[in-house]
Amino acid sequence: MDPAVRKPSLPAAAGLGAALLLWAWSASAADQRSAVDREQETRLIDLVDSGRFRDVDATFAADGVPAPADFQYERMRRIKLDFSLDEAAAKAAVRRWIPNLTDEEFARWDQQGLIEHYDIDGTRWYFKRAPSNLFLLSDEARARRRADAPMPPPGPNEVRNAHHARVVAAAEQSGNASVLPQRIEFTQSLTVKADTVPAGETVRAWIPYPREIPGQQERVQWIASSPGKARIAPASIQQRTAYLEAKAVAGKPTHFEIRYAVTIFARHTAIDATKVQATPDDPALKPYLAEQLPHVRFTPALKLFSDQVLQGETRPYEVVRRLFAAVDRIPWAGAREYSTISNISDYALRAGHADCGQQTLLLIALLRMNGIPARWQSGMVFSDDGSGYNNLHDWGQVYLAPYGWLPMDVTTGALASDAPALRDFYLGGLDGYRIAFNDDFGQAFVPAKQHYRSETVDSQRGEAEWSGGNLYFDQWSYDFQWRVLPAGQR
Repeated sequence: MDPAVRKPSLPAAAGLGAALLLWAWSASAADQRSAVDREQETRLIDLVDSGRFRDVDATFAADGVPAPADFQYERMRRIKLDFSLDEAAAKAAVRRWIPNLTDEEFARWDQQGLIEHYDIDGTRWYFKRAPSNLFLLSDEARARRRADAPMPPPGPNEVRNAHHARVVAAAEQSGNASVLPQRIEFTQSLTVKADTVPAGETVRAWIPYPREIPGQQERVQWIASSPGKARIAPASIQQRTAYLEAKAVAGKPTHFEIRYAVTIFARHTAIDATKVQATPDDPALKPYLAEQLPHVRFTPALKLFSDQVLQGETRPYEVVRRLFAAVDRIPWAGAREYSTISNISDYALRAGHADCGQQTLLLIALLRMNGIPARWQSGMVFSDDGSGYNNLHDWGQVYLAPYGWLPMDVTTGALASDAPALRDFYLGGLDGYRIAFNDDFGQAFVPAKQHYRSETVDSQRGEAEWSGGNLYFDQWSYDFQWRVLPAGQR
């Protein structure tokens, strides 16, 4: 096998439709591979998924191809970083919250799939976030949790509040779906740790940057960057970034920062189920009805789940409502890195828990499978409640005729309210405290990245590399800040 053909590059993460595979391969590279090569790649993915890492190494050795030449080798390295706890360490972590945890309890929760693990070459390793996730997944574990260690609170807009009511009222009074605009200034940064890159070498950084989306985020205004001469990707790029370069200096971190302002709207559409029509035969909608490999795949398991949820229902809005509710019922839990998962929608279906992006990809797959156009959005959420809260977040959009594209946030899901407009706020509406960086997943950057991306699916924290390779998440940090501009500064 020709190493030059096998060598992946980041834009390959965008070559999702070229083959059954790979987020780390470009479409052009995939086209050059023979059917035997693709079959081999599929086998390697299956070996990694089943924890047979030694067999992957043996395959590379037999082929005479150095393991680092293939993304599956890098994926194994990342999996080991995520699944870093042996049984003793996992128990010790749970005992921080349940001091008198018994071995029998731990074994039972593990058997029930409540403590996420990965069996690698016959040894069980636990996800580093599994001990804290346990309390999100098990009522029994929560009841055993120390009283002086309460569960972390949800995000400010993850529970019904006055902002949701103001959005609904403003939309009803104005007749507009986009309401309550605020001019917000954002500062985002990425800082590579000192001496991660040899002094004098060029560090390349990509920081997420928003597109204008009419009625959602408008008047995107660039302010400044450090260092200067940022290269902003065209607005047509679905995962838009600002690209920066700087020389590494011995003993000092390498810092990149951008500032810009955007007008952000809240959104609410009152959907009348009796007016919803069948999806029109519009070529522009075709991509959003199709599989998008590897993470949106119409598998038999997905079809079975869909049939169980829908029970023969075909009315478009009722299909959306039922599938939204079914995915909403999947418990949220902190996620392993997306680049380690070979099919995220399938993972969300089987794991018994999922985070926002995993739930969103599952819902997109289910909707598309049932003839409902659906697509991705992601970025950051934040708050003006003084807490300084911000978080990475993924959500989506669904197409319902005659309304067109409508937002959906299945992770926040149904709010606790008897009023349908508030209960169903996030099926057709959005709060005004989020910014979208991405309108699709697994898309190429401009300029292109030369090495594997740290995040092959999403783009919220940023990316960095140098001539010697990609810089992974443990080699740099990111920051996201915002301020609502007073009316006089807008």
